[in-house]
Amino acid sequence: MFPPTEPPRTRVVFPDPRDLGDHDVVAVGTDFSPGTLLEAYRHGIFPWPHGNMVAWFSPHPRAIFPLDAAPRWSRSLRRTLRNTRLRVTVDRAFLDVIRACGDERPEGTWIRPDLVAGYARLHHMGWAHSLEVWDGDALVGGIYGVAIGRVFAGESMFHRKTDASKIAFAKLVERLRAAEFALFDVQVMNPHLESLGCVEIARDDYLARLEGAVLAAPRALDEARGER
Repeated sequence: MFPPTEPPRTRVVFPDPRDLGDHDVVAVGTDFSPGTLLEAYRHGIFPWPHGNMVAWFSPHPRAIFPLDAAPRWSRSLRRTLRNTRLRVTVDRAFLDVIRACGDERPEGTWIRPDLVAGYARLHHMGWAHSLEVWDGDALVGGIYGVAIGRVFAGESMFHRKTDASKIAFAKLVERLRAAEFALFDVQVMNPHLESLGCVEIARDDYLARLEGAVLAAPRALDEARGER
């Protein structure tokens, strides 16, 4: 759905992340309604369940992928992007992607059924999106997240074929740049994200960039195709 539909306003009030000091946890509690999720993302906060506890985070430092210059992919990824026969789509299999992001983690997952239901509602309202990678009719990779204004908050990605998640990430970057997104939030750094070119910035810097970007006019990802 585009443009996205605004849900009923949440009654949840989050603390200001700027007041956290060196802490990353903003609040604790379970509410994955669309209004609460959007309120969180608009203030630089995201849910991260740990067992039976649902913590809401605004980490310092914050990991982002820079969109202001052409990406400098590794030589092997450039070769893969040139030669792959895999097919990429947008918002064709959102539920399959988010469930696969949980299923493909042998150590367990924070992607719980109630969280999946909350993001599925966001997807139906036009806020949450997926990018899928296909080998024929088989879903072999993907990434999902939330788009608000000119901000895309990446949540998770998966692969069932070598480099499929990297292809998903690179194709998403192409679309975000083509749609003039200002901020690609990847939340918390790990070696895989670092290898793709993600960087860390201070939380206050992230929140300052977020403030204007969430108010910008949105663009539809399925219309901003970049290179295929």
